[in-house]
Amino acid sequence: MHDHDVVIVGAGPTGLMLAGELALAGIDVTLLERRPDQTVAGARALGITARTIEVLDQRGIADRFLSTGQVAQVTGFAFTRLDISDFPTRHGYGLAIRQKHVERLLADWVRELGVEIQYDRPATDVTQDAGAATVSLADGTRLRSTYLVGCDGGRSLVRRAAGIAFPGWEATTSRILAEVEMDETPPFGVHRTSMGLQAFGREQYEIRDGRIVYGDEGPIEVMVTEPGVESGAEPTLERLRGLLVAAWGTDYGVTAPTWISRFTDATRQAERYRNGRVLLAGDAAHIHSPIGGQGLSTGVQDAVNLGWKLAQVVRGLSPETLLDSYHTERHPVGARVLEATMAQVALHRDDERTIAAREILGEMFRMDEPRRHLAGRMSGLDIRYDLGIGHPLLGRRMPDLDLEVNGRPTRVFEQLRDGMPLLVEFTSERRLDASACGGRVRHVCSPGPSHCELPVTGEVALPDAVLVRPDGHVAWTHSQPAASLEQALAFWFGAAVGQPQISKKSI
Repeated sequence: MHDHDVVIVGAGPTGLMLAGELALAGIDVTLLERRPDQTVAGARALGITARTIEVLDQRGIADRFLSTGQVAQVTGFAFTRLDISDFPTRHGYGLAIRQKHVERLLADWVRELGVEIQYDRPATDVTQDAGAATVSLADGTRLRSTYLVGCDGGRSLVRRAAGIAFPGWEATTSRILAEVEMDETPPFGVHRTSMGLQAFGREQYEIRDGRIVYGDEGPIEVMVTEPGVESGAEPTLERLRGLLVAAWGTDYGVTAPTWISRFTDATRQAERYRNGRVLLAGDAAHIHSPIGGQGLSTGVQDAVNLGWKLAQVVRGLSPETLLDSYHTERHPVGARVLEATMAQVALHRDDERTIAAREILGEMFRMDEPRRHLAGRMSGLDIRYDLGIGHPLLGRRMPDLDLEVNGRPTRVFEQLRDGMPLLVEFTSERRLDASACGGRVRHVCSPGPSHCELPVTGEVALPDAVLVRPDGHVAWTHSQPAASLEQALAFWFGAAVGQPQISKKSI
């Protein structure tokens, strides 16, 4: 007997997003969190990418985040800002929003969907057998579930217990972050010094014309670079004072730390994202330097890719082999994020050769074509899952086109709000048949434009019909043989009763 369909260990942004996706599909899911509540210690992530805003829009909750954070052109690479205001998306920007607000808003959403978040419930072990995964908790409780997902961060207990290797690269730099009081006002902003990168700021700020203007009150957030790589004991106030004096000749009267932490550029990725009934997502699957601001967004997108697939399998609509596509699709995305962050760490060094390389690359990235290429990557808008050869839309995010369904204006993302797959025919009359899925696919007709525009790729002819997965990526287009629609429906969303399952090779 199972206590739940799915247990998620870790109620950070990735775990919360995954819980919401599963709840939309009617799955019995619970979240286990070691913290006593949703309070986030430290600064953590400071923003989300354009594609992640789109993902939230697909679920109808983007406005909650947009009204809390600050819209800005925050996409960048190393020290070069990459303007995406001309990209073909309703959200041609990033969002400056702290992780604590992201978690609060996601926690509110999943509670609205009926999900229980169990706080102060640290996991101590995870095991699995042919029929279930079992998590042991510090209080002696054991919970059994059909599947278990580790969203428990870079030091993931779930990953270790599942025996999943975590290869990668050791740290080459380390920095201390702290929230403190200071008797003297420091030079706010980011600074390159002989002692490495240093920064001072406040939680309250405004972005005006691309510039950050900090508030006049509140504790000060400080970041200092350590002269060597440190990863042992937790940093102390005395350590912070010493580093400030070494870099600035004064510690600015630093006192009363709210929190002090350390981060490094250690870079690792799980060898596989699934071992039997145990899966990994977010930082449990990949860690890297926070430079570039892609970590939180990558985890949220892991969750949206996995959620509907896991729901299909739990409901018995698809074989468990569908879960293999989670690793196949998301592992390469994670690897590209790691590659981009390692490149940016290298470009942050301050020797003369690196400075020269940074200036030349910065000049090139301000040209339109290189800017579009790199900005598409850093914003997440260029992600394409390898679903085979076909129309340029295949495997890519479906643009949020305006539609008219049953005489009512709507758009693609609105049709994805409840997490159902979507078959759109860009005609006024229905010509295709999705009935084999027993009503599990929303089928709409709407006159559409002759072309649509994709980030980086440019303008492409719009096919007569597209099949869009719940994560917003295109699974089939009408440019493929007509018979393959039935095969795509069966592979991704479950075969008709009495019909054999379809392999991906046959699509």
